[in-house]
Amino acid sequence: MQTDDRQPVFRFAPSPNGALHLGHALSALINRDMAQAAGGRLLLRIEDIDLSRCTPALEAAMLEDLDWLGFPYEKPPRRQSEHFDEYRQALQSLIDRGLAYPAFMTRGEVKAEVAKAESRGETWPRDPDGAPLYPDFDRKRPPDERERLLAAGIKHTWRLDTNKALAAIDAPLGWIETGDGERGQMTADPAAWGDIVLSRSDAPSSYHLSVVLDDALQGVTHVVRGLDLFHATSIHRLLQELLALPQPVYHHHRLVTDGDGRKLSKSQGDTALSALRAAGQSPAGIRRLLGL
Repeated sequence: MQTDDRQPVFRFAPSPNGALHLGHALSALINRDMAQAAGGRLLLRIEDIDLSRCTPALEAAMLEDLDWLGFPYEKPPRRQSEHFDEYRQALQSLIDRGLAYPAFMTRGEVKAEVAKAESRGETWPRDPDGAPLYPDFDRKRPPDERERLLAAGIKHTWRLDTNKALAAIDAPLGWIETGDGERGQMTADPAAWGDIVLSRSDAPSSYHLSVVLDDALQGVTHVVRGLDLFHATSIHRLLQELLALPQPVYHHHRLVTDGDGRKLSKSQGDTALSALRAAGQSPAGIRRLLGL
């Protein structure tokens, strides 16, 4: 899988905004098992950009769950909240190249615009997760109007001008996939995501921007995560090319679902590792529950 002599580096990257559940345990244990089999390093990244939802108490509970589960990560973990300047610098580099623009529409305004178009019988384009693509009003907004709105302190996000970004790279995009779905050389389709958010008014970075920077800065060679993020790899590959970051190998594993086939969420307390531990479950029992 590797074409060079680097030691493989794996990472598990949860957000401390709720209790870890069986889905997190599956991802953590697959990362651990793959790292051990490859003789690689195992890192923990705490994705706590959302400071309003990620709390020290939830982080402490998460670390306790991982210790109990038997996840031997290298200490200290990387906390995204300690690296905001790095994300701002990467964002500014994209702004300076004309590849990002300020977007002023609120969620309510976007929703209303989509509803208006659909009421006329139009089909609004949607991303692979089913969310409507952002309208093109802000991308087409004249520069002097943008500057006026920014100077007035109007709340905004920064979005990637995806079509312009694709025009700025030389070669087709793809990635090597070794996971539970398709395998081999994948073809990336970043345009399917439209103009993604790079930063919000209340956070210096989005998931997409921070995850590719963190993987590069931590030297991650193998990204092992759930199949729900398979299609997002297309936009991650685009950002890696734009920012001259190395390309990891990707492994998207199966998901743990509830009785209705939905991916587990942190609001489902009965699958929380802390609840299972309190009910007498053991780490070995968790592995059996997950079919490992």
